[in-house]
Amino acid sequence: MKYTFTLIFLLFTAGLFAQQSPAGKGLIQFSGIITDVDSNFVVPYVTITNKSNKEQRYGANYKGYFSFVAHPGDTLVYNAIGYTDKIITIPTAIRDVKYTEMVKMKSEIVYLPAVRIYPWATVEEFTKDFLALKVADDDMEIARKNLSGRSINGMIQNLPRDAGEISGSNFRMDQERELNRYLVQGNPLLNPFAWGKLMQQIFNGDKSRASSN
Repeated sequence: MKYTFTLIFLLFTAGLFAQQSPAGKGLIQFSGIITDVDSNFVVPYVTITNKSNKEQRYGANYKGYFSFVAHPGDTLVYNAIGYTDKIITIPTAIRDVKYTEMVKMKSEIVYLPAVRIYPWATVEEFTKDFLALKVADDDMEIARKNLSGRSINGMIQNLPRDAGEISGSNFRMDQERELNRYLVQGNPLLNPFAWGKLMQQIFNGDKSRASSN
């Protein structure tokens, strides 16, 4: 009885494998990397559909790598957003249990119709804004404004002195200091003419107050 159940189980398993594997086709480990045909960059998360095995689907990882079990001669469809579908067929003359292929997909170019954007709702608004438009000054007008007296006076008031001006000012101050080094200034308190002028001013002040009274 024990051997009978074992034999039935083996026959059932063989029947399942016979249903999954087409006649005359063996299983292989199909692997590869999906890249862009123009830039050779990897195309991530591509969906792979096996048209020869009940539309069974597989997915590539973020590095574009895939690996699954298939049969020689299976037709596979690769599709991803922004790329044209790629159809390949696994060769039938494969003697090994594994097969590798580099799959290259072409990016899909979508031409959108041109869109014109008008900032004005009506022709009247455009005309109003155009007439109020301030035209920028040309090079001659800019130069004239920069050389005007008002502009030069403003720059004189705000711009710092350069090295030549500072050097000339220091030179004049040193020269005046050298010329006046031996000059002795008199004390106005010891000048009799100054005292006489002061007394005369006092007397004149007294006379003016007396005449006003």
